[in-house]
Amino acid sequence: MGFREVVNALVQILEGVGIAVILGGFLVATAVYLGRLRHWSSHQAYLEYRRRSVRGLILGLEFLVAADIIKTVAIDYTLNSVLMLAMIILIRTFLVLALHLEIEGRLPWDAVEQDGKGSRGGSGRG
Repeated sequence: MGFREVVNALVQILEGVGIAVILGGFLVATAVYLGRLRHWSSHQAYLEYRRRSVRGLILGLEFLVAADIIKTVAIDYTLNSVLMLAMIILIRTFLVLALHLEIEGRLPWDAVEQDGKGSRGGSGRG
């Protein structure tokens, strides 16, 4: 088994893990949602469902992008494949930012209030 075959196998494994994480995230989120419907209001349960399902989606996308990066760098290193990878990463970045804004109501780098005593994760400017 040569280098290309090993890398192709690893890429397929990463892609499979990414798909499994996305599907598993939705299945777990759905199971938790159905369980919480008994104890929470339907709106609260729905918001928690969205939060959990988006987390699974984002994590799964990380695996898929990692597989694309490995495939592009190790196997198909052409200008066309690098440009396609750049487009995939740009789309993924926009998607993650939009999902984070939708779920958290803020961008990832915006400060988060903690017990009214300041913020976490700010820009570092003093």
